[in-house]
Amino acid sequence: MGAEPHNSWRETIASALAWWDAAGVDMLVEDDVRDWFAKPAQLRTALESAPVVASAPSTMPEGIEDFLAWRVGEQAVETGWHTPLITPAIVADAVWTILIDMPEAGDSDRLWSGPAGALLDKMLSAVRLSRESVQLVPLCFARPLTGQVPADAAPQLVNLAQALLERLRPSNLLLLGHAPTRAVLGPDAWPPELRSHDVNRYGTTTRVVATFHPRLLIERPVAKSDAWKHLLLLSRGPSL
Repeated sequence: MGAEPHNSWRETIASALAWWDAAGVDMLVEDDVRDWFAKPAQLRTALESAPVVASAPSTMPEGIEDFLAWRVGEQAVETGWHTPLITPAIVADAVWTILIDMPEAGDSDRLWSGPAGALLDKMLSAVRLSRESVQLVPLCFARPLTGQVPADAAPQLVNLAQALLERLRPSNLLLLGHAPTRAVLGPDAWPPELRSHDVNRYGTTTRVVATFHPRLLIERPVAKSDAWKHLLLLSRGPSL
C-alpha cells in the first residue's frame, strides 16, 4: 500500500530553521518599530483605569504590623495564585522605600533573592546603601505564574500598595519599573524622566524618583546609565 507518511514536527521545524540559516537569516526583524519600554496593553488598561490616589477602606488595620498580617491573610488578593506570599521586611527609619512589582521567581521567604535582587544590591551599594537601610514594598505579595500583574487584580493591588505607603510614610520613594511608577505617578509617567516628584499623599512630603526595573537593566545594559542618574537624583538631590 505504500510507505506511511513521516510526521515528525521536530524534524520539520529543524529543517525549516536549517533552510533559513542557509539563506543567511540569523535574526527576526519586524516591519514596525517596537517600544521596548512599553507596558503590555492589558496591564496598561488596568493600571490607567485604576485611581492614582486611593484612600484605604476603613476595614484595613491601621498599624503596620497588623496591616501586614491582614494583607497576607485569607482575604489576600494573591491567595489563588499558588505561589508563596511574602511579607516585606519593614525597616525602622528606612533611608529609602522601594516599590517593586512582585517577588522574583524562586523567592520563598525573602523578596528579590535572585538576579534582579543581586543587581539591586549593587545599585544600592553604588550610592552607599544596602538592603538593611531600605525596605522593599511589592504591588503583588506573591508572584503570578505569568510574571505579569493580573489585569483584573491591578486596581485593588494599587489601592493596597497606596494604603501600605500611607502607613509607612516614606521620605524617599524609589519606583522600580513601569507598574510601580504608574501606580504612584499615573499613566503618563513612563518612561521615567530625570526628575524627582514631591508627593504629598502619605502623611508627609515624599520625594519620588522612578527608574527602570533591574530585570530590564539585565536585558538592556545600555539603560544602566540613565538608571544611575536616577539613583543619584534620589541620593543627592536635584543638583547633579
